[in-house]
Amino acid sequence: MTHKIYPYLLKGLKIDHPNHVWSIDITYIPVKTDWLYLVAIIDWFSRFVLHWEMDDNMEIDFILDTSRKALKIANPEIMNSDQGSHFTSPQYTRLFLDAGSRISMDHRGRAYDNIFVERLWRTIKYEEVYVKAYETPREARIGINSYMRYYNHERPHSRLGYRTPEEIYWGR
Repeated sequence: MTHKIYPYLLKGLKIDHPNHVWSIDITYIPVKTDWLYLVAIIDWFSRFVLHWEMDDNMEIDFILDTSRKALKIANPEIMNSDQGSHFTSPQYTRLFLDAGSRISMDHRGRAYDNIFVERLWRTIKYEEVYVKAYETPREARIGINSYMRYYNHERPHSRLGYRTPEEIYWGR
């Protein structure tokens, strides 16, 4: 069964308020003998991570759970992702369509279409993951949880006028 691919809606779009555009993506987090998968939803305007989860497999459940939890905070006008099978799944797209969001998907092979979540991955990996070299999944979960709190609530961003994502997202 072929899933629907949605057009990329962000080209030339001026993103000027929270919940205008969110993005979702998955990356891997290495641990000594294996790896975990990390999914996160980020608000483009504020760089605020609305929700994230880690799992030891790539089944869709942790993506759906992350999406549902983010949607308890707010509803994006546009939800952007790549064209991976998780994000083209009707189970996933229906969550956002039912919330009144439009779906946007990156062009194939264009990582820069989802630049803010790609920058998040780079930041997490270079400031946390590679520095700590986690031994166990438990250690990774504790470290990522601590880092995400720091990222949202304490880490100033130059592009945000040296304010935190939390300050911009909530208007504080």
